[in-house]
Amino acid sequence: MRALWRSENLPSSARKILQNAVWALRHGVLDESSGSDRSAALLTQKPGYLLRVDPDQVDLHRFTSEVDRGRSLLASGSPEEAAAVLGEALALWRGPALADLVEIGVNWPELTAVQNARLDATEDYFEAELACGRHQAVLCDLETLVEAEPLRERLCGQLMLALYRSGRQADALHAYARARAVMVDQFGLEPGSALQKLQHEILNHDPALAAPTAPRPVVAALRPADLRLAETVDLGCVPDLAPPAEREPVLPVVPRQRSVTADRRHVSVLLVRAVLDPDGDDLEPTEVDRALVTATAAIREEAAAFDGKVAASIGSLSLVVFGVPERREDDATSAVRAALRIRERLGAATGHGRRLTLQLAVATGNAVVRYEPGRDDSVRTVTGGLLEECEYLLFDTPAGGIRVCDETHRAAASAIAFGRANDERGWLVTGEWPDRATVPAEAPVARERELQTLYGLLEWVRHRAEPRLVTVLGEAGVGKTRLITEFRRRFTAQPELVRFLVARTPPLARDSVAAVQASLLSSYCGIRRDDSTAVAQAKLGKTVSRLAMAGEEREWLLAELGLLLDRESGPVCGPGTRAAWRRLLEAVATRRPLVLVIDDLHLGEDALLDFVEELADPSWSVPLLVLVTARPELPQRRPAWGGGERHGVTITLDLLSDGTIDHLLDSLLANMDGQFRDIVDGLFSALPATLREEPTVRRRYVRWLLASGCTAGDSGESGESCEDEAALGYDGSASSASSVSTGG
Repeated sequence: MRALWRSENLPSSARKILQNAVWALRHGVLDESSGSDRSAALLTQKPGYLLRVDPDQVDLHRFTSEVDRGRSLLASGSPEEAAAVLGEALALWRGPALADLVEIGVNWPELTAVQNARLDATEDYFEAELACGRHQAVLCDLETLVEAEPLRERLCGQLMLALYRSGRQADALHAYARARAVMVDQFGLEPGSALQKLQHEILNHDPALAAPTAPRPVVAALRPADLRLAETVDLGCVPDLAPPAEREPVLPVVPRQRSVTADRRHVSVLLVRAVLDPDGDDLEPTEVDRALVTATAAIREEAAAFDGKVAASIGSLSLVVFGVPERREDDATSAVRAALRIRERLGAATGHGRRLTLQLAVATGNAVVRYEPGRDDSVRTVTGGLLEECEYLLFDTPAGGIRVCDETHRAAASAIAFGRANDERGWLVTGEWPDRATVPAEAPVARERELQTLYGLLEWVRHRAEPRLVTVLGEAGVGKTRLITEFRRRFTAQPELVRFLVARTPPLARDSVAAVQASLLSSYCGIRRDDSTAVAQAKLGKTVSRLAMAGEEREWLLAELGLLLDRESGPVCGPGTRAAWRRLLEAVATRRPLVLVIDDLHLGEDALLDFVEELADPSWSVPLLVLVTARPELPQRRPAWGGGERHGVTITLDLLSDGTIDHLLDSLLANMDGQFRDIVDGLFSALPATLREEPTVRRRYVRWLLASGCTAGDSGESGESCEDEAALGYDGSASSASSVSTGG
């Protein structure tokens, strides 16, 4: 009674009213019950009444039973029967469950579960229909349901498959894009692997997506009663017919097609518009065409120098793609540098005395790229919103200008100088920064505690002659590289105490182990980037000869380590390279404690991580300190990294405080040379004038500069060589660290 009436509105005869209603309901239910067993009964049971009904008379129970049977048929490979059973189960629904009660505010706790069960059964029904090849029959229902339930990935996949089988590939991809946009915008999530795999298969026209062969229609046999006696023909009057001659089937000749891969990937695109100046009209059309062809060839050559691929050239417009087939971290920088070279080359007069009016734009982001693996001219098409953004930038670019998007600006700011466009849409390229900017050694570090920890570990390695692995973890911009560089710098006055060899992990390298080994070997032998293979091999031979090894062992080292110095094909690891490398480190470290510095280890492949852990093997009796820097992604890939072993130590760097950032900036601006001051002033000039003096904005901007590596001072090439050692009168010299990196 309390559920029917509020206490203040409870009538005096409420109990009698309720009992009369129950009496009427009980007699109505009993009268309609089939059979004498009265399968439906309304029982009195505390705290009220209980309606007991045979489950077969309840639609929900029947629905659940039929759905289970349909799913079993579908799993056993009987989609025709499964579709029929699931269709009958869904027909039991006559609208939303308990809609009349929901309208007056009654909330049944299991209502959501029942609605989801209906949606699950509907997906199973669509699955069965698609397996029968009836994609057209369910297409309209799929579109309606996906519109109402945009977050159900299975439904979206079924709609994509139905659209693809109906010849609407573009609509199928558009359905995926809509679903992904909803998931990313609302929850920051990417679609599941199954849906991404389906999108990839649609892009590649995977044969597995083809509709199954439709079963032949069943033709009912004619009954004798259906035949008319008047139409009976005497078969004796019909001559015998010779059977048709058998013909060998003629197979269609299908031309062999090249393998084309379509993928959604992160790329940088460069659009170049080159138009002849409209001064006069004395040029013949053939001469105009010849000038544009020459310009297109120049664009192709300059783009190739930065690993760019020309995807299309239409009239005065050319499209260049960077990041195919392999993506690199500096794709955006390469695209902008290619734009600068193209502008420089095409800005001069053409062969006919005419100049080209150039507009260039660079955009970075995700796009669908179709290309042929293994070919230099592999890019077929580039589609997506990234192209529209780049066209939009190109349209507003002034003559002779290069405009880039915000993401390109963020990615290339460490190497390219930018200025904010007047219309606040994108950035205009103003030039390239110098290759190196020197920060004074006395610039503050604010990491004395961490430096003392490194000193202690180095002393432990020296006295115990046992390797240790030290991992410096931190987000970009916290000062990992700066800390290591300061640690190196403090040994400059005492080079006889320790030797430093430095390498950086190459991003997205196929064999990062060989690349890091080659970099460390070059650092020790004094090999420079511009040295030829012959010069590099000669320096290696000179270095190994100083180690006083036996002739056979020396030849073995030269043969194995020489594979790392091939300038033409790149460094490779032979079957004995790792053992040779280990032997070299033993020989070097026994003369003087050795510190191997490997920067950005999180970029390396698993094989490189294994190699680094092997270097710190505690059973190896050498005074070796392996010092690596990495971002937090490294322990996420390997939870037991560093701290999980007795010989491993992890130092985690937190963001610098606001006061430290202010002190660091003031010290840098007060002591740095003019070149570096110009860089910082130029970067700050990109801020609106009203914000340049705001402390919070300046700190945020300095942190961004640190994270982007704009002020990295270490070129990554060691100044150490065996010739320097001989000049100093002892075997070895710590590499110079006169410049301090403020990069992360």
